[in-house]
Amino acid sequence: MEKMSIYLVTSSFGTLAIAALLYLLHISSKNEDIGKSATIIAWIGGVFLTLALVLRTIVSGRGPFANMYEYTVSFSWGIMLSYLFFERQIKSRSLGLLVVPIAAVLLLYAVSLPGEVEPLVPALQNNLLLTVHVSVAIFAYGMFAVAFGSSLMYLFQKDGNKVSWLPSADVLDDVSYKSVIIGVPLFALVIILGAVWGNVAWGRYWGWDPKETASLVTWLIYLGYLHARSVSGWKGTPAAVLIVIGFVATLFTFFGVNLFLSGLHSYAGL
Repeated sequence: MEKMSIYLVTSSFGTLAIAALLYLLHISSKNEDIGKSATIIAWIGGVFLTLALVLRTIVSGRGPFANMYEYTVSFSWGIMLSYLFFERQIKSRSLGLLVVPIAAVLLLYAVSLPGEVEPLVPALQNNLLLTVHVSVAIFAYGMFAVAFGSSLMYLFQKDGNKVSWLPSADVLDDVSYKSVIIGVPLFALVIILGAVWGNVAWGRYWGWDPKETASLVTWLIYLGYLHARSVSGWKGTPAAVLIVIGFVATLFTFFGVNLFLSGLHSYAGL
């Protein structure tokens, strides 16, 4: 089942790459049949990822979140679930042009990593917290990825809705806001659960470890966006730019500790 899980991840990458290409063809040709095909293939990719993670869970006997390979596959899965949810909500496939390729690139990175199931390091030997903490993080990351895609499109669409194949600037702004308003409380829960787990594993709730610090900074960026919007009605280009910066911080939080920094969270199996 382990090999089948890895095969499904590889298949998911190919499926999402095809879906991304079809989204591009749909937008350039305005052919609705191509768009429907893109969505169907994106759903197939999402199903493959779901099955891969389920098989991984069965094989390992824990949540599939113990190393960089599993983190990255799960991140891609969270992005696809979030994207497909919003595609149905706004009834537009344009976001797929940016969001689905992010998920595909993550899978391309994942298949370059060691995919074998390894025993948990001591700090991760808490199956409940491992599963809940990382699952919530994955959904928060997925929402932030959707917010990034819609905000980036907003920056092209802002001047009089000049790009005909994109949703209106108002719709894109609304998607960004709704994504962030879902993601921020989820990410707050991630930080809280991480503090609880830190106390269990290391005997302290907070130690300014690089991962902890990066998570807090990322959360504060998005929280600042929501605060400015609710208090001052802050919208438009500055808000979209801040969300883009927030997603850069999200990626650094996700990858930075394992690739560039060392700390208590450096156990990705690289």
